[in-house]
Amino acid sequence: MAVAQVGQAAYLDGPYGAFSTDIHQASGYVFIAGGVGITPIMGTLRTFAPRQDMRPLLLVYGNREWDDIIFREELEELKGKLNLTIVHVLSAPNGDWNGESGYVTAELLDRYIPKDRGSREYFVCGPDKMMDALEAELSKLGVTLDHIHSERFNFV
Repeated sequence: MAVAQVGQAAYLDGPYGAFSTDIHQASGYVFIAGGVGITPIMGTLRTFAPRQDMRPLLLVYGNREWDDIIFREELEELKGKLNLTIVHVLSAPNGDWNGESGYVTAELLDRYIPKDRGSREYFVCGPDKMMDALEAELSKLGVTLDHIHSERFNFV
């Protein structure tokens, strides 16, 4: 394997997607992540903090168990810097869990997302099966497809 040397020219490519709040302006945002799907959303939240952007942000974050939640401490820290509400949803919680459990469904989302559904942009990232289901669930709630943005970890 060749190792790059200091000063050597390098070619970088991408990004290719449009998973960006700078492209999709709104009065607030809803982020829905499953597991490692939190990664691109973290980039967005980390961008909002130094901008002191105080638009309302909702993060619905699904994981299997509490210990599976990555960036847990940083997310709590970001709540102090942003107008951020976090809803953790665990599919296999232990007996001490008193938060949301199961999967992210239209019924669960209906409890948290604004009633004026068109005032927000929705960003979804996680396993393909989850994203497919969530697009259908959001549609049931009256969110139009042009307000739903998915980040899939492959080229289409």
